[in-house]
Formats: sequence, C-alpha cells, structure tokens
Amino acid sequence: MIMMKYLQNIGRALMLPVAALPAAAILMGIGYWIDPNGWGGDSQLAAFLIKSGAAIIDNMSILFAVGVAFGMSKDQHGSAALAGLVGFLIVTTLLSPGAVAQLQGVPADQVPAAFGKINNQFIGILVGVISAELYNRFHKVELPAALAFFSGKRLVPIVTSIVMIVVSFILMYVWPVIFNGLVGFGKSITDLGAAGAGIYGFLNRLLIPVGLHHALNSVFWFNVAGINDIPNFLGGAQALAEGKAVLGVTGMYQAGFFPVMMFGLPAAALAMYHSAKPAKKAQVASLMIAAALASFFTGVTEPLEFAFMFVAPVLYVIHALLTGVSVFIAASMQWMAGFGFSAGLVDMVLSSQNPLATQWYMLLVQGAVFFVIYYVVFRVLITKLNLKTPGRDEDTVAQNTVSSGVNKHAVMAQEIYNALGGKDNLVSIDNCITRLRLELKDADAIDEQRIKATGVAGIVKISKTSLQIIVGTQVQFVADALKELH
Repeated sequence: MIMMKYLQNIGRALMLPVAALPAAAILMGIGYWIDPNGWGGDSQLAAFLIKSGAAIIDNMSILFAVGVAFGMSKDQHGSAALAGLVGFLIVTTLLSPGAVAQLQGVPADQVPAAFGKINNQFIGILVGVISAELYNRFHKVELPAALAFFSGKRLVPIVTSIVMIVVSFILMYVWPVIFNGLVGFGKSITDLGAAGAGIYGFLNRLLIPVGLHHALNSVFWFNVAGINDIPNFLGGAQALAEGKAVLGVTGMYQAGFFPVMMFGLPAAALAMYHSAKPAKKAQVASLMIAAALASFFTGVTEPLEFAFMFVAPVLYVIHALLTGVSVFIAASMQWMAGFGFSAGLVDMVLSSQNPLATQWYMLLVQGAVFFVIYYVVFRVLITKLNLKTPGRDEDTVAQNTVSSGVNKHAVMAQEIYNALGGKDNLVSIDNCITRLRLELKDADAIDEQRIKATGVAGIVKISKTSLQIIVGTQVQFVADALKELH
C-alpha cells in the first residue's frame, strides 16, 4: 500500500511537466497546418512555430527533473524545482560520454552506449524524486549563525549537488545495466507490434481507478524505455529525418484512444441517460452532457468513467477491453494521429497535418463503429443486469447544491472542506488534472453524501488516510480554494 501510494505521488508529479505538451502540440500543429508539405522548409512562420514546439519536446528530460522535484515537494516550493535542475545538470554532465571516458581512463570509443543516452526522461524522473526527498528532509534545517544565510530552503540545492555527485558515481556502474534493461523491456513491447499496443491500451484504462496510469504512460509515451511515442510523433519531419520516427508505426500508442474518447464514451453516456429512470433523466442529462463534451473535445474522460466505474465495474472492465481493441485496430491498420494532451477533437485537428499522421480520418470511421458498439453493450448490460448506473438508484445521482457563478469553486471547496472534517481531519491538499488528492487523519470519518452533493464525479478511498475526489477539469480552482480555507 505504501509503495502504491508513493507511485501515485510520482504519477501525479509527472502531470506537471506533461502539462507543457499541449503548448508544443499547438505550436507544431499550427506550423504543420501552415506548411503541410515543407514542414517548415517553405515557410518562415511555420518553421518558427515548429521549432518553438520542438524546444519543449527536445527538453522533456529537464522538464521532468524540475517538474517532479517541484510536484513531490511537501509545499511545492521553487527551491525544490531549482534543486531538480541542479541535480539534473550535475548527473548529465558527469555521466556524459566524454566525462565518463576521462573519469574511467578509457578511450571514448570504449564508453558504453548507455552514457550517450544519459539525457532522458528516466534520469529526469529519478533526479526529480531524489531532489524532492532531499528538499522535504532539509528545507527546514537551521545552520550555525555563521552559516545562517545557507539555512533552510537555500541549503537544498547545495545538499542536492553533493548528493548528485554520489548518485553519479553509483550510476556510472549501474546505469548501463538499467539502460539495457529498459531498452530490453521497450523492445519486448514494440516487438509485439499492434498486440503490444492493445495490451497497453487495456492496462491504461484498468489502472485509472488507482491513479497509476500516469506512471504506465511515461513508459510508452516518453523516453523511459526507448519508445518515446509522443515526442517522436510531434517531432514530425525532423523525427523522420533523424530516424527517431517510422511512418505508420510512431503514434501507435496514441491513435486508438481517439475512437474511444471521441465516440465510445459519449455513446456510453447516451446509453446511461436512456437507461435512467424517467424522474432522474433531467439530472442524468446534465451530468452526462458535460462529461461527454469534455471527453469528445479534450479527451478528459475521468468525470464520465467515474460515473460507472464503481457502481458497475463490469462495464468498466469491458470499457478497458474495448480500449485495448481500439488501440490494437488502429495500430494494425496504421491509422495514426497523435496528441499533446489527450485524444480529443482538438488534438485530432492539430495533428491531422503532421507528416506522421497516416489515414487519420479512418479513426473517425472507427469511432462511428465504436459509438454503436459502446451504446449497444452498455444499454443491454445495464438493462439485463440491472446495473445501478446514474439515474437507476436514488444514491447514484448527486443533487448539486453548488450554484453557478463566480464563487462556485469557493462554495464547492467550503462544502467539501466541511464534509472532510476541516482542520481536525484534513492533513494536506494536492491535485492533478481532474482529481483532488487529499491526505486525511481518517478517511472513514468523511461525509461522502455531502461531498457527492456538490456534484463531484466520484470519490476514491486509496487507504485509511488517502482520498481522491474526482472534480473535473476545474479541479485547480477548487484545490486553491481549499488551500485558502486550510
């Protein structure tokens, strides 16, 4: 349980650097729209935009080091981010091929190939985690009066630089083993081709209830195991020219999500609405329309998935299986599109002119088929098995007590805060893209019905002291309001 919680924290922290990807996707997507044939070679404006986006993509390892260090620090202070940057620079400098050759006293051509790949997201995550732990341990340390200037948060980058020298020495002997293992893992998955992509798609959805999908995504979407699907896809023509991307292959861990998020889940929402009791349909409609639109346009699916995840787990397992099938089909047929945020309409439009987007329009056809499959499967199973999806049971649709308006987030936060037990029970507050991640003294002491009455999509008890509340894309505003109350 402790390990799972720690992995969840890492997964949450990963979302901070990943949040920079939409900027890269927009810049590069517009660039490819302006110059779809020359990919920046025939237009200065297109080249400007594409290179601007590439500046983000090409430095994801640094962003991971800084973002993870910041995200995992107790109070998310800039000193932790600075420590992450310092640590990353030290490790990647000391373990560069030239430095390793000099330190080990060997010719440059005898340095293991692993050190030529030291600047990668795995090292960024590792450095970020260590830097955050050092910050949490030393940011309140007081030094003697003569050294008082370096006390507290100023001490963290200094300690980090010393620790990273030791870490670099260890990695000098361990990194080649880790690198070879990661490459072997990545190769074993890629060797499975479309089947491997399908397995990933299935596991991606299956891990959402416990929040570990972010950690899994980093393996396939970034350069943790040598796959690096998102940056290679966004790299477009340059990635092709450099041999980092393969037409019809790069994007296989992304493309199959579009039919599910744009068509499948909205169809599930329609099926749940049609299956609701007549007296509940108005309430269900407001919930389903908002969640379906978020899924279709942006690819944010958690508000919709949590509507049936726990009340009808058989539907969720089928949803995970259908996602795996969709990813498998798209990969098999080489229908490719990519995303910088998630598989919604916005990302599909932006990626459509990317030189690596092959027959992307067929994903719309596949989506239409999946719309029918999802609707029929959900409608039949809900009816035949009498599943208690929203609107079929008195407790499954919350009466939203939070009115709209400029203060709605503050009102929601106040209701949630009171239902959690306030200062007497709430320990810490954090959030990712759609979830409040809370540490409590006792998760069983909360008033679940009062929380649900605010209109949240779901509540997940991770442990006796850890709780997640699925708020939706406005979660940042609710989290900020909660922090002000606390």
